[in-house]
Amino acid sequence: MSKQALPVVDLNAVACCPPMSVRPMEPDQAAVVAPMFKALGDPVRLRLMSMIASVPEICVCDLTPAFDLSGPTISHHLKVLREAGLVDSERRGTWVWYRVRPDVFRQLGALLQLPAHDS
Repeated sequence: MSKQALPVVDLNAVACCPPMSVRPMEPDQAAVVAPMFKALGDPVRLRLMSMIASVPEICVCDLTPAFDLSGPTISHHLKVLREAGLVDSERRGTWVWYRVRPDVFRQLGALLQLPAHDS
């Protein structure tokens, strides 16, 4: 697995993209969105994301026990989610708290919208 850092997310590039069913994405738009989907493509990160998204915010101390992984491994996965622009974090004392970025998820969801077709 590559240790290459993910690019900082440009929300304007995500926001400007119409649904894929309307028109194909431009290369620069795809380059911005792909790291987000790549971050969600790992089962551990997808589970972490679902845990974070299910509450207003959650402490890393509540996330780590749910996995049979070391603390540093969980921290790495959370860093990938953060660098992909999917979550925000805030250090409070010795713990870090995470919350979903709802604007990013709404924009990703809008990209995947398909028109309703009557069969």
